[in-house]
Amino acid sequence: MITVYDCRFENRPVRKKTLEKSGLSLYTFLHRVHEEFSIPKSEIFFVVTTDRTVVDDAKFEELQDSSTIYLLQNRQQALPVATKETINFIPHYNTLLESGTFEYIAEGQQGLSCALAELVDNSLSATAKNEGVRTIEIRLLFDKTFGKSAVIVLDNGCGMTTKQLNNWAVYRLSKFTRENSTFKSEREGYVRPKPVPRFLNSDISYFGVGGKQAAFHIGDSVRMISKSVSCPDVHELVLSKEEFQKKERNKEDVYEGTMLNRKPGDYLHITGNEAFLRGIIKEETTKDSFTAVVITGLSPKHTNYLKEGFKEWTRQLAHIYHYYIHGVDGNCKPDNSQRSDAVPRIDILATLVEKPPKNPHLVNLRKVEDDMQTKYINSAVDTFEFKATTPDGGLVEGVIRYHPFLYDRETYPQDVNLHQGPAEEIDDENESGTVSQARGKRDIFECFWNGRLIPYTTVSEFDWCRRPSKNGPPPECYSRFSGVLFTNDKFQVNSSKQKFMDLELKLKDKDTLFTPVFNVQKASKNRSLQKEFTQWLQKCHEQFDKQVKFIGYKRTEIRKDMPNKKMPYPWTIFSSIELDGKIYKEEQIVKSQKTQPILYGTVIHFLLHGEHKEDVFATGGQVEIRREPATLYDNVTKIISISKIDRTATMEYINRNIQNDIDKLPEMLKVELPGGNPWEPNPIFPCGTPLGPFRVEILNRNGKSISSRIHTGGQGTGIKLNVVLTITLHGPKDKDVVALNAPYLPNHSGHWFKKIDSLTNLGKYTLTLKAVLYESNASVYGGRELPTYKHKFTIKEGNAENFTVGTMSHSVRVGVPFNIPLQMKDCYGHPTTPPPQLQPALQCSDLELSYETTSCSGNSFVIKGVKAKGKVQNYQQSRSYDLIVTLPGLTNGTQTIKIGLLPGNPHSLHVKPEANPVKVENGNSVTFHVEVHDEAGNITANPKQIVRCQISGLPLVVIDCSSSGAGQIVTAPVNLKIINGEPQMLKAQFCMPSQKHVAAITTELKVMPSCRVSHMEVFCQGQEMLKLKNKERIEWQAGGVLDNLLYKLYDESGREVQVTSEIAANVMVNWTGDVNRRALVKGRLPDVQVPTKVQEERFFQVSYQDQSVSFCFTIVSCPDEPVRLKATVAENTLKLGETLVGPLKLELVDQYDNVTKGLTSSCVGSITVEAEGLDKSNIAFIWEESSSSVAVNGVRFNPGTLGPRDVCFSYGEYTACVAIRVTAGIPAKLKLISEHEMPLHIMNGHGIPKPFVVQLCDEWGNPSPDQRVVVEIRSPLTVTVLTSVISQPVDSEGKASFTVNTVKGSKGQYQLEFRGCFNRNPIPGPNVSFSVIPDPNKPVKLLVNYNTSARLPAGGTFPAFSVTVVCDNGSPMTTFNPADLSMWWWKGSASPRPGTATELKCSKPMKNEKKDCYHFRDKEIPQSAGTYTIQFSLRIEKIEALLSDPISVNVEANQPVKLGSEHQLQTPVVSYSKDITSRLLVENVTLKIMDQHGNPAGQDLNGRVLVSIKCPEGQQSSSLPLFEWKTSTFQFVLKEGISYINRLAIMEDSPGENGSRYILSFKPEVTTAATHLSPFELPFHFCNDSENQRKLSELTKKKDELTKVYEKCKDTASSYVTLRNMLRTRVLDLAKKENDFRDRLKNMSISQPLLSENIDRILKEKKAEKEYIERSSRRRCRIPNNFSGPNVLGKVGHLALIADDDAARVISWHLSGDMDCVITRTTAEAQRINREQSGRQQVLPLDGIFVNQANRPLPHIRNGRELFSPTGNPLFARNLLIYPCEEESCELVFKNLLGETILMDDIDSATNYRKAVVERRIPCPTILTRQGNRLSARGKFGGTQNTVPREFHNMFGAPLPQAYYSLLQEIDLLSQYQSVLLKKTEAEEEYSKLISKSHEMQQKHHKMDEIKEQLKDIEKQLALVRPGKRAAENSGETSGPEMKRLRENFMERPPNF
Repeated sequence: MITVYDCRFENRPVRKKTLEKSGLSLYTFLHRVHEEFSIPKSEIFFVVTTDRTVVDDAKFEELQDSSTIYLLQNRQQALPVATKETINFIPHYNTLLESGTFEYIAEGQQGLSCALAELVDNSLSATAKNEGVRTIEIRLLFDKTFGKSAVIVLDNGCGMTTKQLNNWAVYRLSKFTRENSTFKSEREGYVRPKPVPRFLNSDISYFGVGGKQAAFHIGDSVRMISKSVSCPDVHELVLSKEEFQKKERNKEDVYEGTMLNRKPGDYLHITGNEAFLRGIIKEETTKDSFTAVVITGLSPKHTNYLKEGFKEWTRQLAHIYHYYIHGVDGNCKPDNSQRSDAVPRIDILATLVEKPPKNPHLVNLRKVEDDMQTKYINSAVDTFEFKATTPDGGLVEGVIRYHPFLYDRETYPQDVNLHQGPAEEIDDENESGTVSQARGKRDIFECFWNGRLIPYTTVSEFDWCRRPSKNGPPPECYSRFSGVLFTNDKFQVNSSKQKFMDLELKLKDKDTLFTPVFNVQKASKNRSLQKEFTQWLQKCHEQFDKQVKFIGYKRTEIRKDMPNKKMPYPWTIFSSIELDGKIYKEEQIVKSQKTQPILYGTVIHFLLHGEHKEDVFATGGQVEIRREPATLYDNVTKIISISKIDRTATMEYINRNIQNDIDKLPEMLKVELPGGNPWEPNPIFPCGTPLGPFRVEILNRNGKSISSRIHTGGQGTGIKLNVVLTITLHGPKDKDVVALNAPYLPNHSGHWFKKIDSLTNLGKYTLTLKAVLYESNASVYGGRELPTYKHKFTIKEGNAENFTVGTMSHSVRVGVPFNIPLQMKDCYGHPTTPPPQLQPALQCSDLELSYETTSCSGNSFVIKGVKAKGKVQNYQQSRSYDLIVTLPGLTNGTQTIKIGLLPGNPHSLHVKPEANPVKVENGNSVTFHVEVHDEAGNITANPKQIVRCQISGLPLVVIDCSSSGAGQIVTAPVNLKIINGEPQMLKAQFCMPSQKHVAAITTELKVMPSCRVSHMEVFCQGQEMLKLKNKERIEWQAGGVLDNLLYKLYDESGREVQVTSEIAANVMVNWTGDVNRRALVKGRLPDVQVPTKVQEERFFQVSYQDQSVSFCFTIVSCPDEPVRLKATVAENTLKLGETLVGPLKLELVDQYDNVTKGLTSSCVGSITVEAEGLDKSNIAFIWEESSSSVAVNGVRFNPGTLGPRDVCFSYGEYTACVAIRVTAGIPAKLKLISEHEMPLHIMNGHGIPKPFVVQLCDEWGNPSPDQRVVVEIRSPLTVTVLTSVISQPVDSEGKASFTVNTVKGSKGQYQLEFRGCFNRNPIPGPNVSFSVIPDPNKPVKLLVNYNTSARLPAGGTFPAFSVTVVCDNGSPMTTFNPADLSMWWWKGSASPRPGTATELKCSKPMKNEKKDCYHFRDKEIPQSAGTYTIQFSLRIEKIEALLSDPISVNVEANQPVKLGSEHQLQTPVVSYSKDITSRLLVENVTLKIMDQHGNPAGQDLNGRVLVSIKCPEGQQSSSLPLFEWKTSTFQFVLKEGISYINRLAIMEDSPGENGSRYILSFKPEVTTAATHLSPFELPFHFCNDSENQRKLSELTKKKDELTKVYEKCKDTASSYVTLRNMLRTRVLDLAKKENDFRDRLKNMSISQPLLSENIDRILKEKKAEKEYIERSSRRRCRIPNNFSGPNVLGKVGHLALIADDDAARVISWHLSGDMDCVITRTTAEAQRINREQSGRQQVLPLDGIFVNQANRPLPHIRNGRELFSPTGNPLFARNLLIYPCEEESCELVFKNLLGETILMDDIDSATNYRKAVVERRIPCPTILTRQGNRLSARGKFGGTQNTVPREFHNMFGAPLPQAYYSLLQEIDLLSQYQSVLLKKTEAEEEYSKLISKSHEMQQKHHKMDEIKEQLKDIEKQLALVRPGKRAAENSGETSGPEMKRLRENFMERPPNF
């Protein structure tokens, strides 16, 4: 389809239609146009494309679908309205091919200037053919009044057609691949521009990338506006990020857009936010052609930079296009007037327009003067130019500029693009003139590509301009030159033109040729260029560098004052210098210049960096001076640059300034007191006398005030001075008590000190006034003390005005005297003497106080013998009192002392109760309360306060009242014998043995009779009352009852005590716990049950009140009448066939098994015995008198079944039975009890999965568990049987198990034998027959079939080998991978197979071919004849398991094709001399008929060999050499394909051309006519003199040797390249895996840099996190899990985990009865555990569980839908269980235990749920709630039985969190990634190791090139040896076919290294 616009008329609307083109010619199409647009047939119009190309027949055929055409009245007619054209700009395929060259703008570098440069590049290319001024404008429109911000790049270039504009939109469509026209006939290919100086060809719009990349880096929308000269229309194309995103969202074609075609100046389509475009469009009417790039959507960051950094980026652009703007010589200011105008001028203008009132800012980049190239050019004094040429045509023009050193500075310009600090003078202290101060670490060369700067590529240096290690100019000269390289486009740059890809690599290649510009014709090598450069540099140094001469070497030292980063290295000290014709020496006074301040000082020495042992010139240096006067400047030294010495200053001027400075020093202090009163010498002041105030002034040596400043010059105000006042108290150690600092007060003209009234310490003082420095308080300046003033005086104490209380105890005791010490003080607290006749007064409320006397001593006053009396609170806590002491006559004469009053010493005893006598009931204790009082009646506690109480008849009672002062005395119970109920009198005496002064106290006790029970009597009431005696022994019938027992109680008076319920409660009996208390109240005792066992005595007791009153008796049992016969046996187990060893006893017993006397010796004959299988022949009954019993001997059983046997005895009417368990007899045989399918067939190489179980039996076949028997398994020697064990003892059941793991042997019948051994006696066992059958999947043999009679010619093809893999049963095997089958061949018959053998793989199967046979077809036969060995192998699981028999074959020679020599013959050189050795062609040479591979092949051929001489191919000669005897041919015999040539020579004086080359041809002629054989040809050289012969011989020999070496190097290089490619592929594969793992790790949020050390660290962190989670506390099951084994799963509580705490609690409680149940896999294992635990352990075997496997839904769900909507979130409880292992088995267990149990949130939801379910007649299972309730399946809930108790702990454990399992995945993935990274590192190391050998390969390559050159040189020499016309014509090169073959041979270069 084609879009057609009818634009013929300006005053009519433009019509647009889409017409079909396919299948139409232009004529037919035009006919269609006439119809569609109603155009008369007679009207003439033009059909043109949007490029205004007239469409003819040919161009119509080329029109593409979706093209746009116009109907116009003439070709140049203006468009009446704008039209739209659909274009496509799908990226070019180079986007993929060259995607690796894309490079982002470097981080930290400003990218906007580079982006703008990309647009300027396009403009330069567009204006390349302009004849006038080339103008490029960069307009920054930031005035929002006219719309949004925009960047516009405008040029007056050739403009673009619609096709070219479409091409611009296509990404990666470079100028080499783009089509600049719609039609092939008008397309023009890329034409490289002509060479111009500095390559300023404007050919820098290159890749089809930069413009679009730059536009979208600057903004997010670009509008292209362009007009070409050939078209009157303006074309517009808009690309925007917003439009692309919109198309992407709408699933539209992103790379399809619309181009607007309009007439110039038409801006009707422009909207308001782009109003600024209207002005641009208006300008179109004045231009023939142009292009405008309009970029909008700028980010604020870019906008700010373009405005604020306007100067910076314009300077960067001026740097990039420096030589386009200023020409080939650059911006050289002195030569601007002489610049040529032959090259069109280029103006690049930058305009910044902002909102008013800011004015527009316009810069022409030609006017920029601070770009780096301008600085380099204008600071240089000389240049060195050179050129470089690379092998691939790369050209480089280079310029080096020298920047000299001028006395005190380097002229090498600073980089303006670096952020410099504030401008400063040269650093005086660190200037040294050292190496690399000029250029520093910057690279030498900036690089320009086609005249345009590539900003981020610099070249450091070349070998020829590198600083030499020894001779040459000074090292610093090598840092004083800059350079620039201009390259052509043979050097690659990246797509953004910011970096070169290969520049430095190519320039440093050994084949790159450097030449100086002034001698281009002379191709000098690097060393010549280096010489030229060194000479130039030396000249620059000598002519332009201005230096200083250092004289008088002194020493070398390390500077300590230098920072580490500068130059702490050796510095050389000199005594003098010569500067600018003047000599400066040590101790000379100098003045500085250009320093702040100006310095005057004495030279100490001169310093130069580095080690120098003699006088030397240097570019700089330093001088150290001491400032003068030294006393003013404190001996300060200063190091400055030598250049700062003022060479114009005179000594008179310097000394005058020094003397003026001396008057600035302080000399004395002047002190003035108020009123002018001076201090007396050494005065004495009372304490507290004030000093001052006073004023101090500092004077100079002239007595003038210096205003307390030392003026040292400079910009400051000088050094400020202070006056420090110090008052020192003298003593053992002097102490400064006052230190004041008084600043200078300008208004008071001095330093003022206020009144000092703080001198309160006693002693001698000195007042010192000292001038000090304000900043440091130093008293020494410039080596001298500052002025000082001193004054001495004394301070003494004052009168007593107060006192203090000395050290005393604040706790006093009642009545105990104490002293009060007092200290007298003056008003400042100094000790002083007390006043005379001082009478103290003591006062204290509630206390009675008194004292004895007072005493004085020095300043001490003591009140002695003070006593206090009064009440205290208690004996433990003192009472606090205020004791007021008053001394009359003192200013502060009263002090209050806090005292605590404690009880005093013991004074009396106080006993309670105070009644006399004290009554006590007999049998009770007496309690007394005792207190110890002081004299004031206070309870007192003192050491050793022991109180004793003595009562007659009772133990002494002692109590310690030391701690509390009181106590309670409890006596022992008073138990007196009361007679007639009369009371008894006792005395109690209390005393303190340790306190004799305390009087004793006596108290009387009256003991009253008690009413307590004192004794008891027991009666037995029958027909008459029987009184029992206490401790009586009673005999009674066994099992009888002693009943009707009564008891009575009596008190101390003998009166019967009436039994009450309270008394009865204290009556106890020991024969029963079930006592009838009512009967006890009535005096009745429980019946006594007599023991049933005879001879058993039982003690009976009745007691009252814990046995204080008791009655006891003993009952002995007697046997009853006999009721049965009893039989007992000691051992109830008897082996079959043996006699019972232990005795069997018969007795007559009563009903309680008591032996009676019923049996006698006469009854032995009346006893009979019966039992199953009992052998009665040896039975004997024996009477035993001692026990009244009968013993039975000789009990044994006849053979029969095992188990318990009842042996029954009879005596009269009595019978008795005893059970004897009959066990197996002595082990006698083995029996196989495991069942196997018979006959037993075993596959060869396999085993028997089911073990053989053998049972040990006795001779009657009963199982015997005797574990002393060892069982072994035996197999025949003809078969190999591998078993788990060969022999083993039987287990506890008498069984032994044997597992046959492997049976290997030939097919047949075999037997396994089982034999036992017991006490070295054999025990026979069973034999098991089995058959070994072949394994169809086991390969045992390789059968090889091939044509054994086939001939094997060398280099031919092997016959097809058919290999059959035979399995164990003899049939073909196909169940293996064909790739595991290999064919091997090697030369000779070596065995085993050598490592050099060649491996071949089988061929693909053909159609209709057997699948059980594998073929090796078309395998090439070795080219060397001889004996070879062929063998086939099969790998099974990567192990070579099977080999075929080796096959020896004979490889024969192929068809004879030529005559040849087995060894390479050297090229002979002969001459026609008489010496036969000089004429000898060949000697002792054997020639053979050979095949094409060099194998002898003419054993059956006979004939002759004709030898002749001919010219090389393509050459002719009139004179050929002749053989001996003047013959031109010679013949030799050929027999069996061999011809022996003993000697062949040319004749003397043979014809031939001197130096010519001839061919010696050996042509075989055989009798077989059909055989065609190629002759053997040997070239030789002919000379007419011996000298030429010798030269030719040497050259020919050397040529042959070099040819061999070349071929060897070529083979080595090819092998290296093959290995390198293989390793590269491996590295790339591992890198791909690494990237895959990186992506997977990033998906896991592992975004840290994945370096090897990072992986180790991350893995360590992850593992530590994993271990932390494992160690962290979580709910665990507390039930011990002490059962384990292969058939044991464990206890129920350990089989599952539950995450929800509430759910875990209620489910665990619900299963609490099952939590410790052991789950086993088998019932047998469960039975074993049950037996071992004696039935105490719950067990549950899995094979005993049956549950419905169907997963039923919840009860409220039927047929997949809910019957109602429940609350409470019901779910099956088992669904919350997590099984850490054995999931299937655990699921079965809990499905059995929990069943359909449901879990819900709360009990209300549960009850409502059950109600709703039951109402629908659906059974409801048990429901548990998270609150801890249970609703049973029967509907019961509530109560403690259905509620989880609070203290319930045996719960299921909690699972690990999900993060733990995520960590496991991350750890696994990181481990895999680490493994891949390790493999990649190893591969890279191996690859790098191989690459490191590339130097060797390059050497080989170089060697090959050298050999090639040598061979060419040999050929030239060979040609030179040959005289004559041909030699003269081809003196420089060998001609003809020979040279052609030589070139062809050596053009086969190995692959690149």
